[in-house]
Amino acid sequence: MVQFTAEQRAFADSVADFCQRETGTRAQRDVLTNHGTELHSQDLYKKMAELGWTGILIPEEYGGAGAGNVEMCILLEESLRGGAPIGGIGPTLITAAGYQKFAGEEMKRDVLAGVVAGDSLSVSMSEPEAGSDVAALSCRADKVDGGWLINGQKTWCSNAHFAKSILLIARTDKNGKKHEGLTQFHVPAGTPGLEIRGIDTLGGREVNDLYFTDCFLPDSAVVGQVGNGWNQLMAGLNTERLILAAMQLGLAERSFAQTLQFITERKQFGRPIGTFQALRHRMADLATEIECTKLLVYSVAQKADANPDKLLPREASMVKLKATETSKRMTIDAMQMMGGYGYATEFDAEAMMRASIISTVYGGTNEIQRDIIGKTFGL
Repeated sequence: MVQFTAEQRAFADSVADFCQRETGTRAQRDVLTNHGTELHSQDLYKKMAELGWTGILIPEEYGGAGAGNVEMCILLEESLRGGAPIGGIGPTLITAAGYQKFAGEEMKRDVLAGVVAGDSLSVSMSEPEAGSDVAALSCRADKVDGGWLINGQKTWCSNAHFAKSILLIARTDKNGKKHEGLTQFHVPAGTPGLEIRGIDTLGGREVNDLYFTDCFLPDSAVVGQVGNGWNQLMAGLNTERLILAAMQLGLAERSFAQTLQFITERKQFGRPIGTFQALRHRMADLATEIECTKLLVYSVAQKADANPDKLLPREASMVKLKATETSKRMTIDAMQMMGGYGYATEFDAEAMMRASIISTVYGGTNEIQRDIIGKTFGL
């Protein structure tokens, strides 16, 4: 069992109670998500902001809670377990961490205060020819008087259609190695020269294509140092992968609870289907995997809190790999155990399965995570 302090347990209870009150019924969730077509409810997110939760990682000097990774994981786990449609929180927390570490003071105060107030953020890395190999990106930022002109296409950009701003990674220098010459830029919503087009997915409206055409950004839009974009990206991997892991842990727990209720109530051959050995053993295995995942999530969170400036490539990749694979297995098995009802949109099982499957792709595919883990052993 994960050991929490009294304050952390109280916080977990508060988030669980909020979700039960605000998103506890299917009718409530349908209203918040336009019948499941939207993954993020800004209205619900604003309510969480009023409670101080969206700024959980933001230092107190910028209006945030100044909490650590353990508290962040509690928030994300309980929110996803409670069915809260706040799909934008992951990209927002990931992006906010980048601004917090590298932005100038004026930009930091503006952006981080917005996050505390409930603004959503987006980070734009991937391109049509630069996915797992992000360093191969070619979206250009050419220096001009007073700033930069951005030209090129980005893709798979979460939150861009409702984000207050986008953290863009573009190429400012074509010379040298591909990991060099990359720079991060602050792009406010509505900047001229930026077109955002949604990509239809199994999960609804979640990601976007971005098209930059002579999009002018002033020199003050540079986040961090010119040419240091790759190193800045790498500095945020601990936070990014913990965020994804905690969210998928919560989703797996939600799927388990709903499946348990179903197989306890559903009867065939004169008895609850959960009493048959095939399902009983499957649930036992899944419960064990979820508990192992939870222990790993909070172990890595504690290590990251104890070593805030240290990269944890092995642990960060392990926790992302384990949590997303566990969530995927849980939700697919849930559909099988629920039979046709698991396939029907009347229940949440099919939506949770779709949400878990994509988790093994975004944030660095699980094949990439395995490769990173292997390299940390000298392989």
